Amino acid sequence: MENRPRQLFERIFGDSDSTDPKVRLRRIQQDKSILDSVSEKANKLRIKVGASDQTKINEYLDAVRDVERRVQTAEEQSDRELPHLTRPTGIPDTFTDHAKLMFDLLAVAYQADLTRVFTYMTAREASMRTFPALGIAEAHHDISHHGNAAPKMAQHATIVTHFTALFAKFVDRLKAAPEGDGSVLDHSLIAFGTGMSDGQAHNAYPLPFSLVGGAGGRLKGNRFIVAPEWTSVANVWLSVADMFGTPLDKFGESTGRLQL
Repeated sequence: MENRPRQLFERIFGDSDSTDPKVRLRRIQQDKSILDSVSEKANKLRIKVGASDQTKINEYLDAVRDVERRVQTAEEQSDRELPHLTRPTGIPDTFTDHAKLMFDLLAVAYQADLTRVFTYMTAREASMRTFPALGIAEAHHDISHHGNAAPKMAQHATIVTHFTALFAKFVDRLKAAPEGDGSVLDHSLIAFGTGMSDGQAHNAYPLPFSLVGGAGGRLKGNRFIVAPEWTSVANVWLSVADMFGTPLDKFGESTGRLQL
């Protein structure tokens, strides 16, 4: 798990494996971009490829630089003395900015084919995070135990909508990134959801769950599939495994395949 933008950036684009804060600080203080170290190779590659690929390389490198600038800005913000808060170096001031930056790093990693798989947990169980930007001062976990009170249920809906909107922007970025005969999103499959449907009752049924992306033409979108009552989400994973050429007889509490 990694929730620090700078460290994630270096894992994706750099080669630093050190966990020593002094070593990381020395790397940060170097007045040289990680991207600059490979610029010569990138320029040589531009000469060898066609016009459309040159455009792709330029767009990718611009995206990398944009993320790098945002990481640098986050580091500068972390140097400010805030007596009421202690933050790891490089993490933005607000949850929203932090989440957006991490989504951007994931999008660039997908676009550059530097990873094929990611897991991104945007909130932990029993989260005590508040959302002052949304006008919500009470902790998320406490609001989820709303006791069927309309005001708290409305606040909970506002938080859930906010999380979904952040994810939607990430999806839009993948959709806007060309790849082959489509987009990065067309060639990806992303599961989005949560482990619980009703915090008040600690109930996981019906589970909010969606699959986004075309999976390389294997998944048709714009559909809402109604599964039989109490269908295990593990049935979905059996079908996903089929899509990727790794069929399984059983997964977790699966009872069969959900036809996708």
